[in-house]
Amino acid sequence: MINAQDIKNGTCIRMDGRLYFVVEFLHVKPGKGNTFMRTKIKDVVDGRVIERRFNIGEKLEDVRVERRPHQYLYQESNDYIFMNQETFEQHPVAHDLINGVDFLLEGMSAEVVVDADTETVLYADLPIKVQQKITYTEPGMKGDTATNTLKPATVESGATVRVPLFINEGELIEIDTRDGSYVGRAK
Repeated sequence: MINAQDIKNGTCIRMDGRLYFVVEFLHVKPGKGNTFMRTKIKDVVDGRVIERRFNIGEKLEDVRVERRPHQYLYQESNDYIFMNQETFEQHPVAHDLINGVDFLLEGMSAEVVVDADTETVLYADLPIKVQQKITYTEPGMKGDTATNTLKPATVESGATVRVPLFINEGELIEIDTRDGSYVGRAK
């Protein structure tokens, strides 16, 4: 059990039989009345973000989670099979529980978040930035660097990314897996 004032970003709590991760928190001390914590929490199962207010001193059930390095092996129907790089055990992770699933390639490393008490997989996180090769895009033209105009490009994982006009087919680019945006050319 933890107190409400000990909540931080990334804290996992069990409430109403469900698991939630704290996405955002704010310690509020109004001029009149008691101090409280205003939080945004994300449901682990369905990904909904809700706002919740906790009074200071309120007891919450915390969940101990561990981030473990895994390697993506293959897809089996709607599940993606990941292998623990320390114990070599294989764990299926549902499509909806993988952050950045559009940019997942075989052999790629990811962090799988596990409830340490029950050993159940909560979700998987890809690295924030990944490098992928462009398999198809319209050809760029010399001098197309003056404006911030973007064009669609297909990368090797099959996802579509908006890239600047000067990027050509076959180039290696960096992509932000959180929102699927172009970061820059790979170095």
